Amino acid sequence: MSGANLFSSLGVSLILLAFLGSSFNKINQTSLSYWLLNLGGGILATTGAVLMASVPFVVLEAVWTVASVVGLAKHLRSGASKKG
Repeated sequence: MSGANLFSSLGVSLILLAFLGSSFNKINQTSLSYWLLNLGGGILATTGAVLMASVPFVVLEAVWTVASVVGLAKHLRSGASKKG
């Protein structure tokens, strides 16, 4: 398995883990683990897409990663506001 395929496979696996966990009520969509799985998966899948030079998938995975960063930031801010 090439490095690109390894990165992509791991990334997609993390994204699917978050999706399936959420679908079967094992992971809450507002939890830190949900956002970290999506972020890690997005980063790995984007890296694989870049290594494969697949522009459509670079765009898809980069947008997924940015959306995960935004979701994680909102999650962390909401947790901080509850503490203070």
